[in-house]
Amino acid sequence: MSTREFDVIVIGMGPGGEDVAGQLAAAGLEVLGIESHLVGGECPYYGCIPSKMIIRAADLLQEARRVNEMAGTAVVTPNYSIVADRIRDEATDDWNDQVAVDRFVGTGGTFVRGRGRLDGPGRVVVGDDLYTARRGVVIATGTSPAIPPIPGLAESNPWTNREVFKIREVPASLIVLGGGAIGLELAQAFSRFGSKVTVVEALDRILAPEEPESSELLTTVLRAEGIEIRTGQAASSVSRNGLVTVTLADGSEIRADEILVAAGRTPNVRGIGLDTIGLDETARPSFTVDQRMRVNGVDGVWAVGDIAGKGAFTHMAVYQAAIAFDDITGAASPRLSEDHAVSRVTFTDPEVGSVGMTEAQARAAGLNVRVGLANSATSSRGWLHGAGNEGLMKLVTDADKGVLVGATSVGPRGGEVLSMFNLAVHARVPIATLRSMIYAYPTFYRGALDALADLEA
Repeated sequence: MSTREFDVIVIGMGPGGEDVAGQLAAAGLEVLGIESHLVGGECPYYGCIPSKMIIRAADLLQEARRVNEMAGTAVVTPNYSIVADRIRDEATDDWNDQVAVDRFVGTGGTFVRGRGRLDGPGRVVVGDDLYTARRGVVIATGTSPAIPPIPGLAESNPWTNREVFKIREVPASLIVLGGGAIGLELAQAFSRFGSKVTVVEALDRILAPEEPESSELLTTVLRAEGIEIRTGQAASSVSRNGLVTVTLADGSEIRADEILVAAGRTPNVRGIGLDTIGLDETARPSFTVDQRMRVNGVDGVWAVGDIAGKGAFTHMAVYQAAIAFDDITGAASPRLSEDHAVSRVTFTDPEVGSVGMTEAQARAAGLNVRVGLANSATSSRGWLHGAGNEGLMKLVTDADKGVLVGATSVGPRGGEVLSMFNLAVHARVPIATLRSMIYAYPTFYRGALDALADLEA
């Protein structure tokens, strides 16, 4: 067994791991980055980037269809192969990460392809080789798609996000298990490309982590587009005999050509040696982190990204990488992690953007909650927009402090409109200040005035 020493070892080179490893190497530290699959992780190869390419194309199809309502006549003929080519050639380099590897090595880092496993404090094993870290180890092993233990599901060769972005044509029919953000984004996109789509969600509403008003609005929109939504019914078994058959808890059956599992993620903690540093990989969670991204109770170990448990988003991973960088390098004014204003967007049409607490979370926290709700479709810009203008704004306030603690923006470009609310929640901008602002007319974000007015009703 060979041994080599570095300042910092990063296990997992997804968005957060790649970012912190690159920053540390560029700062002059000796850094080892370890990745068993693709540098860059899920986002560029199996997540954010390819999914948004599909969604962009599907939205164009829908906008073309709306021409007939508002501007003339258009005939739309979907061709998914154009999207598939773009994903393969522009987004993923045919799922080759050499550009990303070269980018990291170009900062001065050392890269090893393999599965990294902790072997005690400051020690990491890859195959037969041992690497040691003078300053510490960053864990950034991310998550993997969860396959629920439904009888017959695994044997039915379901798609997850690992398979779905490599397809060359959409299936004639598709069952989506899971009514969360990823499942709904792809369900709508494939439906717009011609698939007959059924979404199965065990909970009583889709998009359950978001506001119930968002769930209701999106359910209405998706059903109007021809997508079948089955909520409150868990799948009890799955089989494939030509077609995929999903049997629901009430005994009813759904059949389709393919099935996509979008039922959450599983932390990649098994087999990475957590027990060698006093942690339990079977616990949920296996560990927690502090405001400096240090793993609580363990010296010289940081965690960033999905595995840190602070929000499974690329933007959170990169945010946390900067905080870990400051702590590892001993920055004079280190940034500290704050998670009261985590923003997120579901890129359906309409987009669902949200930040901070939902109304239910704020009430559960014991806050004196006041809520403002507005219909974005009836705002000046929403009325002008016409076809595809469904949307809403919801503001959740701490009435005692007079600040926003959460907000939702649903509608065309709802994720972009969210930026104002993101700033307001993050900086704790007084409601009085939001009311005193001058909002450009006619804009979608001006609809905030309606939601602010509803706070007073």
